[in-house]
Amino acid sequence: MAGNSDPLTPRAKLAVTAGKAVAAASRAAGRGSGSVIGGRVALKLDPDLLARLAQSLDVVLVSATNGKTTTTRLIAEALRAAGPVVSNALGANMPAGITSALAGNSDAKFGVIEVDEKYLAGVARDTDPKCIALLNLSRDQLDRAAETRMMAEAWREGLAGTKAVIVANCDDPLVVWAASSSPNVIWVAVGQMWKDDAWSCPSCGGVMQRPGDDWFCGECGFRRPTPSWALSGDHVLDPHGSAWPIHLQLPGRANKANAASSAAVAAVFGVPPQVALERMYQVQAVAGRYDVVQFMERDLRLLLAKNPAGWLETFSLIDPPPSPVILSVNARGADGTDTSWLWDVDYTRLTGHPIFVLGDRKLDLAVRLEVANQHFQVCDSLDQAVQMCPPGRIEVIANYTAFQDLRRRVGN
Repeated sequence: MAGNSDPLTPRAKLAVTAGKAVAAASRAAGRGSGSVIGGRVALKLDPDLLARLAQSLDVVLVSATNGKTTTTRLIAEALRAAGPVVSNALGANMPAGITSALAGNSDAKFGVIEVDEKYLAGVARDTDPKCIALLNLSRDQLDRAAETRMMAEAWREGLAGTKAVIVANCDDPLVVWAASSSPNVIWVAVGQMWKDDAWSCPSCGGVMQRPGDDWFCGECGFRRPTPSWALSGDHVLDPHGSAWPIHLQLPGRANKANAASSAAVAAVFGVPPQVALERMYQVQAVAGRYDVVQFMERDLRLLLAKNPAGWLETFSLIDPPPSPVILSVNARGADGTDTSWLWDVDYTRLTGHPIFVLGDRKLDLAVRLEVANQHFQVCDSLDQAVQMCPPGRIEVIANYTAFQDLRRRVGN
């Protein structure tokens, strides 16, 4: 574990050098950060490179449908209280991006790694993590991601018997089922706003009963475990019953939930909740999310929402009507090309807001808003949408590649 002498073989060092060179060339050509292509080249040269790079680190893996990038950032801030951290902070969360991130810092003590749900079991095998945080599972990228129960099953099989401490959300039945194959689980109660992917029991297929905040299967007895950590309003309750205040610059209940899970992870590494939560206050924005930028004499707040659960949480953040809302949806490779998920989002929550629609799939979104009885205007560009809004704050909600497009346009 941590503190080994140089674990890299000559071949591994060559792979790291080549990967960095390719990444630098990609950046110079204006093709993004280069981390993914750099990682791919490095892994081609040394397929064991990720395992070698992780050897000298105490590793935390973070996986979920929503909140991975933010939680990874909060955990990284908390663990910096105990030593240097390397992290894939920009969200490149498949093996190539993870390899690239770890190759960039040889002095770190901790590796805090966001992992795409589909790659969790493989990355866990390679990195021998000390801790794995499992936050939630819901429908996402319907054209290529497995149905959520299948994803939970892949986690359950892939993590069975792991030595890692699992920090898992006890309010999500799919996460509980996935984590239950592991011998060492710390349960955290952070709530579950979106329940539409967990009405049937993942264990037997029976109907899930949901009295209040509890849940159980009336047929096989699978039920919500008792948490040792919990989010309670603006506080985290630790296993001793102490309440620690959460002070974040990031908005909304979902981020308080992310902070509660992050505090539980930090405690696994000996960082006390008070220290962990104080450090999380430093985080103002995460890869552009929640940033407020000045553009065309207006204040645009940039919000990322990629799937129904994410849109539901985001609607709870926005200013009350009549604040204008710009919605942008693409369906490129990184988003998933199937936009049928738009029909699972409750757009009646936007009633009273002037809505402006853009993005590659603006007409799909327009049809959905029409059915939801919303007043909206379809626009050709961000500039056009912003010009139609009065001076002041505008809430801008976009899915993944639409969000990147917006950031480029506003120079963020």
